[in-house]
Amino acid sequence: MPRLPRFSLADIPQHIIQRGNNRQATFFAESDYQRYLEFLTSAAETHSCDVHAYVLMPNHVHLLVTPRETFAVSRMMKSLNGRYAKYINASHQRSGTLWGGRYKACIVESERYLMTCYRYIELNPVRAGLARNADDYPWSSHGRNAMGEDDTVIVDHTLYQALGQSLKERRSAYSELFAEPMDDALLSRIRNAANQGRILADDDFRSDLEKTLSRSLKPARRGRPWPKH
Repeated sequence: MPRLPRFSLADIPQHIIQRGNNRQATFFAESDYQRYLEFLTSAAETHSCDVHAYVLMPNHVHLLVTPRETFAVSRMMKSLNGRYAKYINASHQRSGTLWGGRYKACIVESERYLMTCYRYIELNPVRAGLARNADDYPWSSHGRNAMGEDDTVIVDHTLYQALGQSLKERRSAYSELFAEPMDDALLSRIRNAANQGRILADDDFRSDLEKTLSRSLKPARRGRPWPKH
């Protein structure tokens, strides 16, 4: 299915996926994960982005980000990817491409899907068999969002703040979201939306966004294939 053009709108969250080249490793030592988070914090602050959730997997990264300015996400990712790739090549005596092309992203409707995307991202290590539960994986935002660990990367979304009156209440309510497994159909919808650059939203939200942008957000029909040579 053809991928929609990438949209970049201020104050609307995006689910971002960045994979390693040919799905190869992008993290080779514990220090690499730490350095990536340092670079992410700096790039997000510099380019006016709020990071709400993340997970660093051995060969790819998921981020949940709200840009405060138009095109802020693309600027952040360009800075982050370039700086981290340069660091990896210098630190591990390697050369060549680290990332597998441009990042993938989709706009997320906050009211219906934002907290689900939090869960989807932080449960990624569990689905991959790298941890028994989200609490056990060290390279995600779950330690901060659910357990109150220090994490300079994270900026709370207003919907996270609305989970409770106090930090303790918010973290408790957030942890309860992970008590039940995610539905397979919902997992597929989130995954497909990000990979195909589609909108993760209900029809009303999509219709309002189409009016704002003065364009259709439905995927175009697949054109006639190019001949093989």
